[in-house]
Amino acid sequence: MEFEMFVCDAFTQQRFSGNSAAVVPLNDWLSDDVMLNIAAENNLSETAFIKPIGIDRFEIRWFSPLCEVDFCGHATLASAYVLFQHFDAGEVIQFETRTVGPLTVEKDLSGRILMCFPLREPVPVEAPSMLLEGLSIQPKEVLRSEQAYFAIYDNEQDIIDLETKSEYLKQLAPYDVVVTAASEKYDFISRYFWPANGGDEDPVTGSIHAGLAPFWAKRLNKPNLLAYQASKRGGTLYCHVEPEQVIVSGDVVPYSHGKIFV
Repeated sequence: MEFEMFVCDAFTQQRFSGNSAAVVPLNDWLSDDVMLNIAAENNLSETAFIKPIGIDRFEIRWFSPLCEVDFCGHATLASAYVLFQHFDAGEVIQFETRTVGPLTVEKDLSGRILMCFPLREPVPVEAPSMLLEGLSIQPKEVLRSEQAYFAIYDNEQDIIDLETKSEYLKQLAPYDVVVTAASEKYDFISRYFWPANGGDEDPVTGSIHAGLAPFWAKRLNKPNLLAYQASKRGGTLYCHVEPEQVIVSGDVVPYSHGKIFV
């Protein structure tokens, strides 16, 4: 069997930055093992598989090289870009997911893609010892959402300088770790580590901004936020916080379009 596959850089306007995602459109689902093998072969943060279920309605599933993941923003952004650019999708797309409910995606007048995410605000928790052992700089406070532990810092340089020990953070599974601080150039910056579910550091993580944006919206008393994920590749995210959802938007740059053979 052969399938089309697209690779895009998400949350960036410059190729070779942001976070790369593969997108594989399907007519019917492949087996879980085959989809995981494709994701492992691609060796990107995520490979998204999308299947049409109606007019501008699609099921979407996300796989890291290690496992199927519950929620992925940058691969959703890349999937929407592929559908808008190559499959004549309308201005609004609805993705059906197995874990976070329906995700509505649309283009604004500038061409930027907006994703409506469920609000997943973190709550304060006691810091696990494995979290503190795994971070070279100790956070000022710790919170947790359905997805990750949030390590909060006063100084954005701490986010840049911070080093991690994956052997400790891996023991926090199923939770990942995000570190974050307010920023002078942006409203806030972050980095994301997920050794149990994908890799040591994720370049740009759209999904975690469903928690970061409401956290910083309250701290900074503003609903519209400019965010930067300070990985080596780096990526910019535009966030708008509403009472029950977070709108996360960004740009996409195409990298490749070809075929895979399974």
